[in-house]
Amino acid sequence: MAEPQKRTAHITETGESLFAVNINVSGFTIKGDEPLESGGKNLGPAPYDVLLAALSECTVMTVRWYAAQQKWPLEKVEAVLTHHKVGRTDHFTKTITLHGPDLTAEQREKLIDVSKKCPVQRTLEGTPVITTI
Repeated sequence: MAEPQKRTAHITETGESLFAVNINVSGFTIKGDEPLESGGKNLGPAPYDVLLAALSECTVMTVRWYAAQQKWPLEKVEAVLTHHKVGRTDHFTKTITLHGPDLTAEQREKLIDVSKKCPVQRTLEGTPVITTI
């Protein structure tokens, strides 16, 4: 099995607000910023917004991948995630909607279970090593 691809994100300040940045990753550019109440100009998603989007995207893609592998009649997957802190603890809530009237109860249950195994969720639940140089 091949080694996973090493990914690189390059972030640069834009000067458009105190916190505005351009996020360059995998050939895409996304603008990031903080909301007005945090001193930014709300020119793009804040860091926790991007983290929430990454977890949501990975969740939907993982469910879609599994359903395709099984050739199950999943028509569409939707995920709505929320994040908040209680003290120092981060709380994420995932609400997943599976569209497909021909899915059985067992298939739906399995797809919800699979959604908990997306790689981004496993990273968040694990103990990643972050080295700053």
